[in-house]
Amino acid sequence: MEIQKSYKFSEINYKKLKEIADFKLVRDRTVFNEWFDFKYEISKYDEDYLTKLIKLNEYNIVDYDEYQLFGHFISPLLYKVYFLGKNFREWYQPHLSGTVNEKILYGRPDFMVASGDLEPEIPFFFLQEFKRQKTGSDPQRQLLAQMASAMENNKTKRIRGAYNIGQNWSFVILDKNAEGKYKYYESRSFDSLDIDHLKKIYKYLKAVKHKYCK
Repeated sequence: MEIQKSYKFSEINYKKLKEIADFKLVRDRTVFNEWFDFKYEISKYDEDYLTKLIKLNEYNIVDYDEYQLFGHFISPLLYKVYFLGKNFREWYQPHLSGTVNEKILYGRPDFMVASGDLEPEIPFFFLQEFKRQKTGSDPQRQLLAQMASAMENNKTKRIRGAYNIGQNWSFVILDKNAEGKYKYYESRSFDSLDIDHLKKIYKYLKAVKHKYCK
């Protein structure tokens, strides 16, 4: 009997992701129009909050490790979005496992929005990896592996996520077609230390909360 291969999310890179399945990048960003066109008016109070967040971190963020980056910058931003509703809530480093192409994937995503009360049930959104730099880690491929695991567990065809490397954020959509092939789309990169970009990041996270957490 052949033993199933297993992969830990935190150890996945380009080579290992190719062993798991074929993930094809689609070079088309129009798929984000429906997500990013979300109508949300940022109040003066919220804009002041985001401006202060930049001022408190802009000179130190380059030296943050992942825990400082999360504690000083990302956590206050997620708190302001407030991922809590009747049928969903935020989860920090929850256990997640799934089977993709008969390969076991497991680990603890940095952040996940999912239904459930005492434990996560149906994931809606992932955020990965809070790394200061990409050296030694591959947040994009780790994110794709987590999203694919969630899709297989819940028999869905599309899921959304984001990853950031230091101050730079990218949003991702993962699809699975009728032939069982994965394809993903990646947005342009947003600089969270630029107030106009940070307002967009904030709005796009609000869109996840109001449009897709159902």
